[in-house]
Amino acid sequence: MTIPQFVLASASPARRRLLQTVGIEAIICPSDFDESQIQLNEPGELVKTLAQCKAETVISQFPSALVMGCDSVLAMDGEIYGKPGNANEAIARWQLMQGNFGDLYTGHVLIDTTKNQTLVKCQVTRVYFAKMSDRAIQAYVATGEPLQCAGAFAIEGFGSLFVEKIAGCHSNVIGLSLPLLRQMIGELGYEVTDFWK
Repeated sequence: MTIPQFVLASASPARRRLLQTVGIEAIICPSDFDESQIQLNEPGELVKTLAQCKAETVISQFPSALVMGCDSVLAMDGEIYGKPGNANEAIARWQLMQGNFGDLYTGHVLIDTTKNQTLVKCQVTRVYFAKMSDRAIQAYVATGEPLQCAGAFAIEGFGSLFVEKIAGCHSNVIGLSLPLLRQMIGELGYEVTDFWK
């Protein structure tokens, strides 16, 4: 069996690092899909739709590949949060998040362009945030890290200091559920080890 290329339709350095950690050296092909086109109020449907749009934007460039699209949001108290637009928004967000919890949704799409098959899944992880002083919130936002991340935190960076615990898949909070990826690759008829370099 010929093993297709593995393509990540994302510019996310965190997702790329996760794949590298498990031996998958993906071809990086950011989709530049305009996310503002999609307006959905249910977080699971939103991330699945965005992930699929990102993957579909780049598939024409890869006739024999597994193309992965991902998208993450944090849902808290019925609100959906992506990346904060600026530092003030990130500070306001953290004032809501501190001492509270939210659900991190990541949509995962794998398109096998060889077999013309598409899998669409969502993984949810509950994240419990520490109580924080205004000073700590301002210092964290000043690092710039929260402005790069859905939910305004990076559990693999400074943000890990302010996460008390998680319930569910850890890598999902970084942007890609590795157990779910393994299952999806299996459903398409491959072994995850086929993509080791």
